Amino acid sequence: MERLVPGELWTLFRRVVPPTEVIRPQGGGRRRAGDRECLAGIIFVATSGCTWRQLPPVFGPAWPTVYRRFAQWSRDRVWARLHRVILDELGARGELDWSRCAIDSVSGPGGKRGPLTGPNPTDRGKPGSKIHLITDRNGVPLSLGVSGANMHDSLGLEPLVRGIPPIRSRRGPRRRRPAKLHADKGYDYDHLRKWLRERRIRHRIARKGIESSMRLGRHRWVVERTVSWLAGCRRLHRRYERKAEHFLAFVGIAATLISHRRLSR
Repeated sequence: MERLVPGELWTLFRRVVPPTEVIRPQGGGRRRAGDRECLAGIIFVATSGCTWRQLPPVFGPAWPTVYRRFAQWSRDRVWARLHRVILDELGARGELDWSRCAIDSVSGPGGKRGPLTGPNPTDRGKPGSKIHLITDRNGVPLSLGVSGANMHDSLGLEPLVRGIPPIRSRRGPRRRRPAKLHADKGYDYDHLRKWLRERRIRHRIARKGIESSMRLGRHRWVVERTVSWLAGCRRLHRRYERKAEHFLAFVGIAATLISHRRLSR
């Protein structure tokens, strides 16, 4: 359990999920499963890609208990809050580099139809979902979103930039605006360039038919590396969750683990 939930991660988790006080009936009753054990089981499901029923009994709580705790925390947006707490810690230590941020997306197949799914144009129109993300210069995810696989990349730029939370800095006020944003040809639209300029964000977007996206690889490779890190959360290889909030929760867990690795370096 220590490997899945290190002490520092558990301390940060307790800041967003205070301990629950359980009043037992006079006749006794079963002891409530511990949050740390449930969290370890959730991370195991996320990273291994196994089903809830395949959760090994070594974690203690039975799989229905772990799943109910996952569903409850997902409804309470615990994973987004935990990710933000870790970003605050990184920002306070000066570990976030806002000088060159990058944006990208990745599509994956969906086993079930549901909200935030759509025909994937790269997979013969099969239903799937798309993950959109912005990272800092080191590849730390700052903002994430989920859409149907048929949504154009360009439609995700404005929501993602707006979705960057105000993050602590080593000195000065909180920050939520990149100094520069790198993007490929999927974001080559004048209205997006204008929108970024109005927010004093410099941009470097490849132009269709004029320049190759490969020229931007010197700075954009970090977001592509983060996409591969997301694939380390095997539960994201294929969308098994019918509920969009559960799939978004696994995206948040993956972003949390990536950010925490940077924090624990």
